[in-house]
Amino acid sequence: MKDAAGDVIYVGKAKRLKNRLTNYFGGGKITNAKVAAMVSNVADYEYTVVANETEALLLENNFIKRYQPKYNILLRDDKGYPYICITLNEEYPRVMKVFRVDEKMRSKGAKYYGPYMNSDLIRVLRSIEDLFPLKRCRKVFPRDIGKERPCLNYHIGKCMAPCSGDVSAEDYRKMVERIVMFFEGKYEGIEEVLKKEMEDASRNMDYERAAVMRDRLIALKNIRSEKNVFLKVERDVDAVGLYSDAGETCIRKLELRRGAVTGSSTFFVAGNESDHNEITEQFLISYYEQAPFIPGTILVPFMLEDKENIEEILAGLAGHKVTLHVAERGELSDLEKLAVSNAREMMVRRILRGGNANADPKAPVRVIEQYLGLETDSVKRIESYDISNLGNDDICAGMVVFTDGKPSKNLYRLFKLKEVTTQDDFASMREVLSRRFGHNEKDGFALPDLILIDGGKGQLSSAREAVRDIEICKNIPMAGMVKNDRHKTSALLTEDGILIPLEGKDLSDDKVAVLRFLTAVQDEVHRFSVSYQRRLSAKRNIHYKLEDIPGIGPSKRRKLLSFFGTIRKISEASEEELAKVQGISGTDAKNIREYFAREED
Repeated sequence: MKDAAGDVIYVGKAKRLKNRLTNYFGGGKITNAKVAAMVSNVADYEYTVVANETEALLLENNFIKRYQPKYNILLRDDKGYPYICITLNEEYPRVMKVFRVDEKMRSKGAKYYGPYMNSDLIRVLRSIEDLFPLKRCRKVFPRDIGKERPCLNYHIGKCMAPCSGDVSAEDYRKMVERIVMFFEGKYEGIEEVLKKEMEDASRNMDYERAAVMRDRLIALKNIRSEKNVFLKVERDVDAVGLYSDAGETCIRKLELRRGAVTGSSTFFVAGNESDHNEITEQFLISYYEQAPFIPGTILVPFMLEDKENIEEILAGLAGHKVTLHVAERGELSDLEKLAVSNAREMMVRRILRGGNANADPKAPVRVIEQYLGLETDSVKRIESYDISNLGNDDICAGMVVFTDGKPSKNLYRLFKLKEVTTQDDFASMREVLSRRFGHNEKDGFALPDLILIDGGKGQLSSAREAVRDIEICKNIPMAGMVKNDRHKTSALLTEDGILIPLEGKDLSDDKVAVLRFLTAVQDEVHRFSVSYQRRLSAKRNIHYKLEDIPGIGPSKRRKLLSFFGTIRKISEASEEELAKVQGISGTDAKNIREYFAREED
């Protein structure tokens, strides 16, 4: 599909082209916002006939890469997430951190792993330093060989010192190839080599070298013990998890190698839950087309529409059978859930920092000032509140503070409702705001420049009503954060009743920034208040379980929980085990055991 300027704005495939075009241009109502926006900009189209659906998938992928059309799902990695590059295309390969995949280097043999969270990458590089005698200096080989004496790293066994001229390019490359094995999770091969080198050094009475090999074996063992082991049977599996929020979807791919999670990759694309099938299909083809290894099983969160064709394409790339599997139970299901959970965590992080690592956290605040008619740079401190309860129990609230667009967690506050005893969010908000503005800067409560209320007109009106008699609050602007029927942030509501929509495919960059920021505020205040409500609920449950036992007061309850960790373990403990707790007498142990025995009956 092309616009009036002749630029390609969408690439698609269809078994029956007439039916596809009728859906777009047949005069019926288009309910999908992205399709409606795309169709309104189409001035012309062209098509290519191919032999089968597999060829159509491949051609679609190639066209999307060539034209980067506006209305397609475009795979992109976040600039904040670097890669590790191993330059196998060089005579003396390097291992280095990079922020982009260089296709020219990749075509010549360089390998790329990632993208990683920055903290994950630092840990990986430290692990490599512990395991492999890789050069860390900036010398260029073979140009700088023999120019200087080897540095301290050589003398402490941390570098092979190719600069000395005593290490051949072939030997150095063999060591780097072990690093490749490390990234591919082939730890057994590394372990075998290290053991052999340690034994050889010991036989030759080179005890210093043997000690170095021993330390590397220990380091490798520690790394392997940190990995989350999923499968008792050794197998290679990838798991693809998706999570959408603030108009974007995070794709998180976990790599399981020989039963342990050994790596991950993170990508972001525009789109929400309704685009998940298209996002997943496009990701699988685009990512694995350049991946250094494709496992025989790839876990996906749902059955894909073009499953068989994508499996055929992946098998052609891998040189072996590849199955796209939806796991419903067992360890593979747990791995897929972990991938989805990881995707959610990465999305939360991205939203909280306002986009990629280079995003300006103040930018959305400046836009909100414009929407609300406030002076530029007038909003520094933003507060938001959320009520949480379990029916009429554990009614509480959380207050979060964002300073210059970033969360200030040291300024967060919690409120346990005192006057409101039944579920009533409006009355609860009135109590929270009244109590909050009963404090001043001496109490650690500076006045906010803006209050964001979770909700629409009713909630915003109730909040303004709650503080109308508090003199210091009269001039503090308020705005509502409106959610859609999927409980996702969708609009900003001004006090004048103006609704500023933040949904749709054709949002300006300013609106995208505001959407991310409001989503971050809503998610953070909700998380904070709900976690407090759960703590109150757990405390109440402990009361029900332990306070009814004769002779078990607050001090003994704390000691029991500290010793056993959970109520369940206390309930399962014998009298002898209970009596081991300091301060718990034999009579106490008997009473506890009898209490839980009655419950079991």
